[in-house]
Amino acid sequence: MNPEELDLARLSRDLQRSLGPGEPVGYLRGKAAMRDTLVDTRGFSQLEAESLVDTLELQGYLHFLGDPSRPSEAESRWEFRQP
Repeated sequence: MNPEELDLARLSRDLQRSLGPGEPVGYLRGKAAMRDTLVDTRGFSQLEAESLVDTLELQGYLHFLGDPSRPSEAESRWEFRQP
């Protein structure tokens, strides 16, 4: 799996559709839910899926709306974007 060969915009849209409205919630739970969804729907290994979620976040397709280091904001939602 090579992230440079994947259509990240499409992957982000497909991931959002698979998760449904209002999901994912929580920084770590959200990342785990997205990883697991990629494993289940796309057949990636857990390591590949984790790397893809990180890549989507770094490339601006995913944005956590809170501050994961602050307990009061750790249960915020993720936002899907199309940069």
